Amino acid sequence: MYALNFYSPLFIDQLRKGRKTATIRLGDKAHKYKKGQLVWVTVGHRHGPRQRIFTAIIDDVTVKPVRELTQREIERDNPEFRLVEDTLHFLSHIYSREVALDDNVSVIHFSEVIEFPSLK
Repeated sequence: MYALNFYSPLFIDQLRKGRKTATIRLGDKAHKYKKGQLVWVTVGHRHGPRQRIFTAIIDDVTVKPVRELTQREIERDNPEFRLVEDTLHFLSHIYSREVALDDNVSVIHFSEVIEFPSLK
């Protein structure tokens, strides 16, 4: 099972409340995440313990330059952001390098899978 991991515990509340329904990742991740794939949505540091928030299904994966991100994609990734520049600054911070408008990113849309107890 693959995971969509988020480093910051600040995202836990946004994820649980359904306010964060996409993630923007640097580079082409279309080979790793496919529409219809089930993943764990987790929070925790790299090479450390992680907390599973929920299981999700990948709704869509789009690869495009940062400059082509829509406001809707930006808001689904981070409800506090509105502008491409906000995302550009955030990505530069997360990846510890300068991210340019022409750099490709993957926009991964996901939905929580609600698991109900089986009826017997």
